[in-house]
Amino acid sequence: MTTVPGRRSSTFTRLLRHGFIDPSAAEQLLDLNELASVRSDPVLLEALGATADPDLALRGLVRIVEAEAEGERQVLLDTLVTAKPLRDRLLGVLGASEALGDHLARHPRDWQALVTYEAVDLHPGVAEFERGLAEAVDPDSLRVAYRRCLLTLAARDVCGTTDLAQTAAELADLATATLRAALAIARTAAPEDAAQCRLAVVAMGKCGGRELNYVSDVDVIFVGEARDGVDETKAMQAATRLAAHMMRICSETTVEGTIWEVDANLRPEGRNGPLVRTLISHLAYYQRWAKTWEFQALLKARAVAGDPELGAEYVEAVSPLVWGAADRENFVPDVQKMRRRVVDNIPVDRIERELKLGPGGLRDVEFAVQLLQLVHGRSDASLHSGSTLKALRALAEGGYVGRADAAQLDEAYRFLRSMEHRIQLYRLRRTHLVPEDGADLRRLGRSLGMRTDPVTELNKAWKRHASVVRRLHEKIFYRPLLDAVAQLAPAESRLSAKAAAIRLEALGYADPAAALRHLEALSSGVSRKAAIQRTLLPVLLGWFADSADPDAGLLGFRKVSDALGKTPWYLRLLRDEGAAAENLARVLSAGRLAPDLLMRAPEAVTILGDPEGLTPRTRAHLEQEILAAVGRAGDAESAVAVVRGVRRRELFRTTAADLIDSYGTEDNPAEQDHGALVDRVGSAVSDLNAATVAGALRAAVRARWGDTLPTRFAVIGMGRFGGHELSYGSDADVLFVHRPREGVSDEEAARAANTVVGEMRRLLQLPTADPPLLIDADLRPEGKSGPLVRTLKSYEAYYRRWSLVWESQALLRAEPVAGDEELGRDFIELVDPLRYPMEGLGEDAVREIRRLKARMESERMPRGADPTLHTKLGRGGLSDVEWTVQLMQMQHGWAEPGLRTTRTREALAAACAAELIPTEEAQTLDEAWVLATRVRNAVMLVRGRPGDTFPSDPREVAAVGRYLGYEPGHVGDMLDDYRRITRRARAVVEERFYGAAS
Repeated sequence: MTTVPGRRSSTFTRLLRHGFIDPSAAEQLLDLNELASVRSDPVLLEALGATADPDLALRGLVRIVEAEAEGERQVLLDTLVTAKPLRDRLLGVLGASEALGDHLARHPRDWQALVTYEAVDLHPGVAEFERGLAEAVDPDSLRVAYRRCLLTLAARDVCGTTDLAQTAAELADLATATLRAALAIARTAAPEDAAQCRLAVVAMGKCGGRELNYVSDVDVIFVGEARDGVDETKAMQAATRLAAHMMRICSETTVEGTIWEVDANLRPEGRNGPLVRTLISHLAYYQRWAKTWEFQALLKARAVAGDPELGAEYVEAVSPLVWGAADRENFVPDVQKMRRRVVDNIPVDRIERELKLGPGGLRDVEFAVQLLQLVHGRSDASLHSGSTLKALRALAEGGYVGRADAAQLDEAYRFLRSMEHRIQLYRLRRTHLVPEDGADLRRLGRSLGMRTDPVTELNKAWKRHASVVRRLHEKIFYRPLLDAVAQLAPAESRLSAKAAAIRLEALGYADPAAALRHLEALSSGVSRKAAIQRTLLPVLLGWFADSADPDAGLLGFRKVSDALGKTPWYLRLLRDEGAAAENLARVLSAGRLAPDLLMRAPEAVTILGDPEGLTPRTRAHLEQEILAAVGRAGDAESAVAVVRGVRRRELFRTTAADLIDSYGTEDNPAEQDHGALVDRVGSAVSDLNAATVAGALRAAVRARWGDTLPTRFAVIGMGRFGGHELSYGSDADVLFVHRPREGVSDEEAARAANTVVGEMRRLLQLPTADPPLLIDADLRPEGKSGPLVRTLKSYEAYYRRWSLVWESQALLRAEPVAGDEELGRDFIELVDPLRYPMEGLGEDAVREIRRLKARMESERMPRGADPTLHTKLGRGGLSDVEWTVQLMQMQHGWAEPGLRTTRTREALAAACAAELIPTEEAQTLDEAWVLATRVRNAVMLVRGRPGDTFPSDPREVAAVGRYLGYEPGHVGDMLDDYRRITRRARAVVEERFYGAAS
């Protein structure tokens, strides 16, 4: 073929027009002598241009022609240009599958399998595939025969003769025939084993559901029985050898490649269990030990090879167990775990290309359908199908899933599975990753019928369908519940009240009848409010169900909606501010404290929709707002009412942020730095209480004296308050100090100071809807017997003459929090030599501290409390860690400036930096302190009242576990971890606090 130099040939132009990427290479191939008889035939070029990858198809054709014997070559070419069915099938396969092109190059005569076009050839079943494999007598011949059958199956697929569901069913039928052939080969190789046992092969997973991929592990379970007169142990050994040989025949790589892996890991006990069990052994395991996911897997069980009667007996025996799984004790927490998308093990750079496990992937559809089958299949046999698409259709027909939602999921699932099929078909490799290479994407798009701009069209369609799945896979659990109570579309099948209650119960709702009443109240009617609620609730119900107390979440949402439903901004906030609805769901269903705070002022829900709304306010910001409000108030009671309202709002902000950071959201994973969480809460609550005390002080002074009190007055934070480590339920430990102003007598100053203290405490504890702030001054000199407030000189005299070592230790946490700043600094200057004594503590003082600690452990532990689980006084708890750190502060603070801090974690880090404690031991103490603090915070969040040990109520302790990051059903792990971590901390305390180390 000659052309004028510098000009393109007409063939080159035609090749380009027909979709060839490399027309020059294609032109050279067409110029080969072997294609001389067909190179100018327009039919051939047209057919190549219709394939997914014309370049690949032409290369594959040339390889076959070159491999054919010279006498057969022309027969192939003549048939190719005269018989359209063969042309479409052969070139279609060659353009979509490099692997099948390789097979045809090795076995060129196999192209003749594509010539026949009989009715039975269009939709073959197991019998037809068995005939296609009948001549296989060893692993190599089985592989060749399998690929030949796969060739015809792929041809029907790429030509559109079969749809996705038919192709997947044919792949499963071919797998069935292959398993039978492999078992026959194994039996022939070991006739003595075959004579001793009955062996049934039960397909699971996609093979069992007749929805197999081109390349997928074939999941199986083996069931064996001894033949009459044969010892059962020997029979099981024989069956195991046959089963293992059958698996190797399919899985091992030979000169003809491999077929696919046979995976028996779904069997009882997985890899650790015997490969073959008797039927009785299977049933004993399932009745006693099996988990919900195992019954979910059995949903697709289908006998496919070996002894048909034994296989049928197995399927019949496990069926009642499968459809009764929803009645099992751990079904609800298992469902919660299974519904949570598992993407943790997918590399970050792959997650967006994952067709199966990524967000909006195939697994989302399959798991959603299977779980609905388990929930409702116990009372509706029409749902007993192993096929995802058939089950989805049955769910829609029964009203368990909305018809429109089911139709969208069906379309999306078919498209995503078609993508998966074409990706695997190319090289016949097991993968669920969408390729990144442009040529691969182009081939993939063209194989799905996209010809104008295949890559762009493919990405657009893929993202659209994945988005549908991501949007609907959770909603299909809940939309029918709303339809059942709203009853807006009388023509459509809907869940009965009984079925709706069953579904709610399976999803973790303890009182499904009450839940249905709440749903009806929220979503019934034709108002705009009800319409928006029907849009929001399917998603909210899913978030509630992910919590430890879905009922509380739904009830709380109803209360908030009843309070705010008529305001124009509330539902708009939840609908339009992406994170607001999810944040609200997390907050309402995680315990009592945050919802109680919200219900006292529901308008605080706006915090959840503001990107900066969950950031704690600084002390300066809070004091400015509070003091300004006090200045505007008419009297002290009104002023402190405003102050306590601000405190309530900010407590809600802090609790909401803590819960959302601890639980995580769909877009933001849970905070992994638990120490940072604890520090954030401690600082926020401490700053808030300091600002509240400052506001109460200003209100008390203004009510009696105007702007100036006759004595300078300061509030010193002690304990956790001074250490910026307050938890939600902590009292505010303080000392009160004053210094008479010039010209004011000591008596008048003392009277004014005591009056202010009494008024502050009264105002902060007035009975209102807002939580009180309890002021505790018991750490003052002489304790409850001493005066409530002292002058600075009185403190100085007392500490110089009477101070005990425990008082010096308590002063380690002293920090001014409100009042006269200069007086506060003077107080700190006074106590510094006491808490950081020059040259450290003497031996007598150290012994006294140790004696006090031991006495506290024995006397103050509540009767009946488990010392291994008490967060404050228990083994390795807060007291252990804090006393150990404080002992180092008092011994070395005079020489190490870093130890002069009121914060436990800061002091511990400084001690480590100063090499006063090894890094590993410091980390052990820090981990225990952070965990114990988080448990205390969790108890308050969950129960709404403080506690120093884990709750006894199952729901409450489960909620504590969720806050701490444990999945449902893992309360035991949480308690074990707490005991382990605190046990290690106690070992450090024994050495560092009670031991010889100093």
